[in-house]
Amino acid sequence: MTIPTFDNTIVLIPARMASTRLPGKPLADIAGLPMIVQVAKRAFEAGIGRVTVAVDHQDIFDAVRAHGFDAVMTKVTHQSGSDRIFEALGHADPEKRAEFIVNVQGDLPTIEPETIRASLRPLSEEATDIATLTVEIAHEDEKTNPNVVKIVGSALSASRMRALYFTRATAPYGNGPLYHHIGLYTYRRAALERFVSLPPSTLEKRESLEQLRALEAGMRIDAEIVDSVPLGVDTPADLERARTILGHK
Repeated sequence: MTIPTFDNTIVLIPARMASTRLPGKPLADIAGLPMIVQVAKRAFEAGIGRVTVAVDHQDIFDAVRAHGFDAVMTKVTHQSGSDRIFEALGHADPEKRAEFIVNVQGDLPTIEPETIRASLRPLSEEATDIATLTVEIAHEDEKTNPNVVKIVGSALSASRMRALYFTRATAPYGNGPLYHHIGLYTYRRAALERFVSLPPSTLEKRESLEQLRALEAGMRIDAEIVDSVPLGVDTPADLERARTILGHK
């Protein structure tokens, strides 16, 4: 069985210029660096493989390269991050040396390198196609918040579960913990190739959750349980929080 190593793993970070709530988000200054460069730094510090940013605008491309990171240009028309990273994979790794692809969202500037590393652990199980992350929900209001995606899973160990479903609803019913899904994915190469070849599925469209396409197609997703949810920057208030966190560091 092939296991992830630095030489057979690539970290791809999708970054798009268009954002309804925060225009030009990848280039927003955080502690003296563009946000996308802060994310690339966290990925580099994880030390799991080479890092490439998948961009759709020349200004992002130039900013990433100016700070010493690799970048590839991708189409503006991609509807999802997975489609963007698949195109980027073809540009960055035409020889198909990478067997494991880590997709780190480009709006997670405060993510801990250890959290990125954790996303590879479920792929130690050969039957797992896709790995992701989750954290137990601690705040009651998040349990009913449709913007907090929940993962319904079957425990494999104290730190890992097999995903059975993803939902915006409060689930599962009854007593017990609920888990917040963190949208960072690690794919086996064949799994990513298969995933992007599939049409959007019924439940995916109903819940507006792309990962349901994989489950409906019979693909296995395992989730590593981590300690905290990384801050996603979607609004000006989120941006100020990220500036405060990284400014203190």
